[in-house]
Amino acid sequence: MLPQGLEISCVLEREDVRDAFLSPAAPSLAKLPKGARVGTSSLRRQAQVRRLRPDLEVVEFRGNVETRLRKLSEGVADATLLAVAGLKRLGMENRITARIEPEDMLPAVAQGAICVETRADDEQTRALLAPLDHGETSLCVAAERAFLAELDGSCRTPIAGLARLDNGRMTFRGQILTPDGRESHETSREGAAGDGPAMGRDAAKELLGRAGP
Repeated sequence: MLPQGLEISCVLEREDVRDAFLSPAAPSLAKLPKGARVGTSSLRRQAQVRRLRPDLEVVEFRGNVETRLRKLSEGVADATLLAVAGLKRLGMENRITARIEPEDMLPAVAQGAICVETRADDEQTRALLAPLDHGETSLCVAAERAFLAELDGSCRTPIAGLARLDNGRMTFRGQILTPDGRESHETSREGAAGDGPAMGRDAAKELLGRAGP
């Protein structure tokens, strides 16, 4: 949730939403040998890896991108996961071993999107930003953020969500997990593009009902 008096006034066109798999040891997460170490500081990625590959060891992996890649080359971990969007923006797309499709690993809410925050009453700045706002991305991010807000989520919570638009129709998928990856709840919605926030909130309520607080 944003502090009172602030709002997201502009959302730039979204980059690739996928997670990137980086490893000198295997071509994909599925091909990592049993017992291999996957380094990540994201609770979402930790939980999803543990759910997909409970035979792997998940280790904390902190630092900026350069630090993490150095640790990877030094053998601190056999693989790591980063956002494709971030690596592309840093000019490091060539370091990606494989891209993980959202069907296999649902990304974080608003992954790949850049939002501009302003004062809610600053009409002049909002007018200046208006030409930069990407309508499709803005609608999708609004749905995802509504899902996250209803769950009262944070970066300390394993939550994933992704909205997509196709011919004026929106599809939304949401997921919550326990940190150990042993329990996962998913749901999906489809509706009109303008109904995104309502869809996100409704999906969150369903998952809360199924999983409990």
